[in-house]
Amino acid sequence: MKISAMTWVGITTFFLLILTIGAAMGFAFSWIFYATVLGQGLVIIMVYKVLTDAYTTSKTFEDFYEDRPIPREEQVRNTQG
Repeated sequence: MKISAMTWVGITTFFLLILTIGAAMGFAFSWIFYATVLGQGLVIIMVYKVLTDAYTTSKTFEDFYEDRPIPREEQVRNTQG
């Protein structure tokens, strides 16, 4: 079973949040140290998986953000008359 890139992002984020909570609660230094090293390894794996993922899209920078689209110049000209 292949783990998707977004699953790696979730696993790494969850692990680092648990690590931060553990450090704030005063876990032993040795546990925090080894978990930090493991967390750094997870970050490297996560970045590699995200960058090598076969994700494709038809969007370009001209599309800008989907949640607040910016009208293109030709669309503005057509609506102005």
